[in-house]
Amino acid sequence: MALDVITKIPILDITEFSSKNSESNLLYHEIKGKRLIEKAHKHDFFLFMLFVQGSGTHTIDFVDYEVAAAQLHILFPEQIHKWELREETHAHQVMISRNMFETLVNSLRFSLTLYQNYPVISLSKETLNKILYEFQQIKSEFGKPLIFSEIINARVKLIALMISEEAEMIFNNQTVYKTKPILFKYRSLVDTHCKSEKLVSFYANELNISANYLNILCKKYFHVSATALIHERLILEIKRMLLTTNKPIKAIASELGFYDIAYFSKFFKKYTQTTPKVFRGQL
Repeated sequence: MALDVITKIPILDITEFSSKNSESNLLYHEIKGKRLIEKAHKHDFFLFMLFVQGSGTHTIDFVDYEVAAAQLHILFPEQIHKWELREETHAHQVMISRNMFETLVNSLRFSLTLYQNYPVISLSKETLNKILYEFQQIKSEFGKPLIFSEIINARVKLIALMISEEAEMIFNNQTVYKTKPILFKYRSLVDTHCKSEKLVSFYANELNISANYLNILCKKYFHVSATALIHERLILEIKRMLLTTNKPIKAIASELGFYDIAYFSKFFKKYTQTTPKVFRGQL
């Protein structure tokens, strides 16, 4: 295998969790007790994780989320994560392949960008019990000699719909996006194009507004410049690449459009207080 594609941290395939009797498009796991993922990794599949009870920390894309009872955590491919779960933890996981996720993504109703920005959803007691019932039924289906995938798929879609219903209040409370939906579109465009497009003018053109007006909106509603939001997302991408590949730092810089390695290091240090080399060595 070529050096530039050897992964520095694991990228786990859904088939690694499957048994001979399980389909690899969708898997169920139950977690009880203390669990520790000390070294971060990422998946090539989607994950719904329901915490019935528990405590600890789940780190998703370098952001720490406190684990608590009645939470639903959503993890997307490419996101880096690790966790430290304490003894009282009881959780259910459903792992969903990329291909299968495409068939139920409409059930989530909201843009995937919102779920990635708010990956932990606190559930009401009523919704917790409803979603828990579906997880338990999926567990029961997998325990049968003959598995009917159509039943399992239907239950996963129902879980996604119930997640959307609960998330609606959270997402609707993001008043900035209700007041200025163009800003939500801007954040989505940055997610898509940050590797190749770093100028505000590109995004302003896509949104049919002036770069100056886009900058005014970002400063008013996000309290940072439009450029700062691009840089923030770019830093996340650099962190992911540093930790998930053995590509030379110079190659990563070049791939992201930084042709001066000294400037690339200075840019990274400005936002992280460390250099790319030191950050990579922390793994």
